[in-house]
Amino acid sequence: MTTSSTPEATASKLTLPTDSRQQVSQFLKDLQDQICQGLEQLDGQATFQEDAWERPEGGGGRSRVMREGRVFEQGGVNFSEVWGTHLPPSVLVQRPEAAGHKFYATGTSMVLHPRNPYIPTVHLNYRYFEAGPVWWFGGGIDLTPYYPFAEDVVHFHQTLKQACDAHHPEYYPTFKLWCDEYFYLNHRQETRGVGGIFFDYQDGLTNHLYRGPAADGPAALHSNQVGQIGSRSWEEIFGFIQSCGQAFLPAYVPIAERRQGTEYGDRERNFQLYRRGRYVEFNLVYDRGTIFGLQTNGRTESILMSLPPLVRWEYGYEPEPNTPEAELYQTFLKPQDWVNWFSPASES
Repeated sequence: MTTSSTPEATASKLTLPTDSRQQVSQFLKDLQDQICQGLEQLDGQATFQEDAWERPEGGGGRSRVMREGRVFEQGGVNFSEVWGTHLPPSVLVQRPEAAGHKFYATGTSMVLHPRNPYIPTVHLNYRYFEAGPVWWFGGGIDLTPYYPFAEDVVHFHQTLKQACDAHHPEYYPTFKLWCDEYFYLNHRQETRGVGGIFFDYQDGLTNHLYRGPAADGPAALHSNQVGQIGSRSWEEIFGFIQSCGQAFLPAYVPIAERRQGTEYGDRERNFQLYRRGRYVEFNLVYDRGTIFGLQTNGRTESILMSLPPLVRWEYGYEPEPNTPEAELYQTFLKPQDWVNWFSPASES
C-alpha cells in the first residue's frame, strides 16, 4: 500500500492543533479514570489509592495503586505530564532532531499483577511527546500469561486488531510484530509473554510504520513490504491512540472474569512467582518507560510500581515435560499468529 501527497497536503497534516497538549492530556486522564473504574468493578473488593505528585523540573502526575484485592494482588494505573529543557539520551538516539528543544511528554501507563496464576499479567502504555517542531505518539499493550489458554490470547489479539483495523489495515500486522520484537528478553531468548501491539515515533512525517532498531527484523521487513503509507495528520494518529486505549477493558476484563474462579495450589503459585521474575528482568533492563522516567527524574515509586509485590528466582529451572508449564515455554513464549489460531488453515 503506497500513497503520495503534495508538499502542501503534507504540510497541512503536520500542523498541530493549538490545544494539542490539552487534548491528549485530558484523554489520558479520562482513560485512567475509565480503567480504574472498570478494574475496581472487576475486583469487587479493593480500590485504587491516589498519590498526586509534582516534578521539580516541571509537571507531575497522579499515581493510583490497588493492593491486596480479591482479583489483583497489586496493580497500578498512572498518569504523568512533564516538561523540561531537554530530552534524555534514550529518546534522542531515535529522534536526534529533537535535540536542543524544550520538551513536553504525557502518558498513561498500567501494570496489573493478579493473585490467581490463571489470570495473566497485563501492561499498557500510551504516550505523547512534543519537542519544538517535533511530535510523536507511542505505546502499546501486551499480555503475560502464566498458564496458557489459547482462547484468551486469541480474544486479546482479535480485540486489538479490531481497534487497529478501524484506522489502517497495516497497523495491527506491523505493530504486532514490533511488539514481539520489543517485549523480548534477549538474555533468556524468550518473549515476555504473548505480545499484543507496540509502536513508537508515529508522526505526520513517518512514511514507514516501523521505526525501531532492528532493520532486518520481521517488523521492519513487513513495514518495508507495505511501503510508504503517506503522511498522517495529528488528528488521525490521535484517533488511533484513543481507539487503542479504549480497547483495553474489552480485551482484558473478559479473560480475568473467565479465570478468576479457577482453583490453584502451591505448584501454580510458585510457578507464577518464578515467571514474575522475567517481568522484573525486562522492566529493569530493557523497558523504555522505566529508563525515560529515571533519566528525567520522575517519581521513583510511580516508575517502579510495575514490579510485582512478590517474586522468586530459581537456579536452572526446567519445566517438566508434557505439563502446562512446558506448553507455555514451547508455544506461548514464541511469536504466533494469534488472530488466525483457530482457523482451518492452522488446524490442518
